[in-house]
Amino acid sequence: MRKSSFLILISFAFIIVFSCDKKAKSQDEQTILKGKATILVDETLLPVIEDQVDVFENQYNASITLVGKSESEIVQLLSKNKQQLAILSRELTKNESEIFEIKKIKPRVTRLATDAIAFISHKNNNDTLIDLEKVITFVQGKNQNNFKGLVFDNPNSSTVRYIKELAKINVLPKDKIFSFQTNNEVIQFVSKNEGMIGVVGVNWLSQPTPKMQEIVNEVKVLSVKSLHGKDFVKPSQDNIASGLYPLTREIKMLNYQPFSGLGMGFASFVAGEIGQRIILKSGLVPVRIPNRNIIIRKEINNKK
Repeated sequence: MRKSSFLILISFAFIIVFSCDKKAKSQDEQTILKGKATILVDETLLPVIEDQVDVFENQYNASITLVGKSESEIVQLLSKNKQQLAILSRELTKNESEIFEIKKIKPRVTRLATDAIAFISHKNNNDTLIDLEKVITFVQGKNQNNFKGLVFDNPNSSTVRYIKELAKINVLPKDKIFSFQTNNEVIQFVSKNEGMIGVVGVNWLSQPTPKMQEIVNEVKVLSVKSLHGKDFVKPSQDNIASGLYPLTREIKMLNYQPFSGLGMGFASFVAGEIGQRIILKSGLVPVRIPNRNIIIRKEINNKK
C-alpha cells in the first residue's frame, strides 16, 4: 500500500515538473524581441498592422502571425484563453476577462493609434454628405426611405457593434441591411451598386492593396454631420486628430501573456518612434507625433 502511494506521489510530482519545465521552455523560446507569436487582429484594422509586422520582423529575429477576425470572434477566443494577444478597438469587459482574473493575469494594454469608421458610396452618387442622425434612425428601423441600403463588413464586426451602441439597439433590422465578411467585399459591392452606403474602417481606404486601389477609386468617402454639430466633416487625418470627425475609436494592443514575450516587444515597437511613423504614413493618427529631424546646411552644393 505504501509502495503504491509512493509511486502515485512520484508520478504526480513528475507531471508537475514536466508541465513547469514545458512552460518554462516555451517562455525561454520567446522573448520581447525573438521567437514566434500569434496576434489576433480586428479585421477592420488589419492593413496598418501588417505593415508594422513587416518592419518588426525585418529588424528582429521574430516571426509574428496575424490572424484577422471579427471583434466578436477575437473576444470569444481571448475570454476562453485560447489566445493571449489581440489588437482591438476596445478592451475586454469584466465578464470577458474573468478567466485571466482567476489566474491573476493582469493585461498590458497599449494605445497604438486612433482609427475612424467611414461611410462610402458609389462614385456616381451626387450626394457627398451623410447625416449621422439619419443613419441612427435608419438602423433603429425608422425612416427606412433614408437610404437604399447600408452595407457592413460582418455581423460580428467592431463597426456593427459601434453603430449599434450609437443607436442604442441590440439587433440591426433585417430590411435594407447587408453584410459580408471583409471590408474589401463591402468596397467592391458599393463600387458596383449605386445608392448603397458602405460602412468600413478608414484604413482600408487610406491604405488599399495595389489590387484594391482601382476599386477604391470607384467609391467616394462621405462627409459626416455629427449628432450635435452643424458641419459635415470628412474622415481626414487632421479631422480625426482634432476630434472634429465624429466616428473615431482607439486602437489598442491587449496582452494577456503571463510572461515578457513578443506581445510586449511588438506593442512597444508600434507605440515607439518607428511604429508611430508607420501609423502616420498609413493615414491614421498616432498616439504621439514622431520627431522630425531638420538638417540645416550652411552651404548649398549646386554641383551636378
